[in-house]
Amino acid sequence: MTIQNKRIFASILFVLISFVCMAQIGETPPPPQPPPPPGLTLDGGIVVLFFIAVFYGIKKSIRIKN
Repeated sequence: MTIQNKRIFASILFVLISFVCMAQIGETPPPPQPPPPPGLTLDGGIVVLFFIAVFYGIKKSIRIKN
């Protein structure tokens, strides 16, 4: 086989393998993920933590001024 024939053969194999790989992608969709476990939400805790931090900062600044 000459170098030209090897290049053509390699190109044909590359194209055929890519078609096979793309055909396998669309077979079946993955199963759905399970729902998240029940528990505390982050939203409420972050708001409470923010207000505690603001209150603590105000308290510290008043204490430093005195």
